Amino acid sequence: MAARAGVVVVGGGAAGMFAAIRAAALAPGLRVTVLEKGRDLLQKVSISGGGRCNVTHDCRDPRELVKFYPRGSRELRGMFSRFAAQDTIDWFAARGVCLKTEPDGRMFPTTDDSATVVGCLLQAAQAAGVEILTRRPVRAARRTEYGFMVDLAEGTSLVADRLLIASGGMRGGGEREVVESLGHTIVEPVPSLFSFHIDDPRLSGLAGLAVPETALRVSGMKDLASSGPVLVTHWGLSGPGILKLSAWGARRLAACNYEFTLEIDWLPALPAAGVTDALAAGRRNQPRKQVATAACVDLPRRLWERLVAAAGVPAERTWTELRREETRALGEQLKASRFAVAGKTLNKDEFVTCGGVPLDEVDLRRMQSRRVPGLFFAGEVLDIDGLTGGFNLQAAWTGGWIAGEGLAGTAD
Repeated sequence: MAARAGVVVVGGGAAGMFAAIRAAALAPGLRVTVLEKGRDLLQKVSISGGGRCNVTHDCRDPRELVKFYPRGSRELRGMFSRFAAQDTIDWFAARGVCLKTEPDGRMFPTTDDSATVVGCLLQAAQAAGVEILTRRPVRAARRTEYGFMVDLAEGTSLVADRLLIASGGMRGGGEREVVESLGHTIVEPVPSLFSFHIDDPRLSGLAGLAVPETALRVSGMKDLASSGPVLVTHWGLSGPGILKLSAWGARRLAACNYEFTLEIDWLPALPAAGVTDALAAGRRNQPRKQVATAACVDLPRRLWERLVAAAGVPAERTWTELRREETRALGEQLKASRFAVAGKTLNKDEFVTCGGVPLDEVDLRRMQSRRVPGLFFAGEVLDIDGLTGGFNLQAAWTGGWIAGEGLAGTAD
């Protein structure tokens, strides 16, 4: 005989746990059971921010916060009016976890340890009476006259009045089959945060080099541009500027199989005329010095050397000897370097997909399915994704909070 549970939550990540805690706290007599297929709960929370946990972002105006979401921004406006960054800060602070803000707006626990956040959530779940079952993959779920019958891979079943799917991105496997079997469609998921594979002599051997501000665009794709820091890696380019571009261009870049031309302006604060003036100043102020070893702009030395070489300037060329065509080519390298991208590398710390259950299939006032009464969704299972910087976890907290109210029967 199947065991009875008032609410079953599929997925022990940020959204699922937050929803379970909220539902159990609002309805103390309600039996809330979380089913996690893995060994550990809150795995993405644990690795977020390199193990420090980027809890949220210091953007406290919902009207501004929604601008950081390539998919779901319009729908999130109403959701953030109910639970946004300030609410997240307050919730954790009330449980002894204080957050600090870094210069780029990311917010971390003052301990710089994700275990602080994980421990807080586990303690809150325990205090609320949430039942947690790990290593419990869900094989199937169906609506019956008694509620939902949830079949586990181990051969047992649970019956629930309400069911929340918060199992993460719909990349395949049992969770996707469950969602589709319940009558929902899936927007095909593709990676949303990834680095670029680039094999180019200008970057070879420069892994670890960072440029704090750049302007980026994809050739031939209108409006696909971003700005921000760039990091050279062993396989190409990463960093916030690249990840931002990958998020906004997730579907278009997937459609071209991640083969495209990236244009980089290494000096976005300087207009083209300003670069021309800087090069003229180099010739005027250090005429006998070699161009390759005497930069006239603020760039990392090794990158400057590579750009000078890529412009066709011989290593021994002095500033006074610099030819007109070499000057022009060097200006182009500084303001519009072109790199052939051939593939991607997933950002392991914050692996995020765009895609999932379409938002028009969900009543976002409750996070409840418009097709199946009593079925709820929260987290990455939905077609919502944000930029790197705490935005995806904030969407998870928000969706979980609202779903928890729906599960408890207290949503508006």
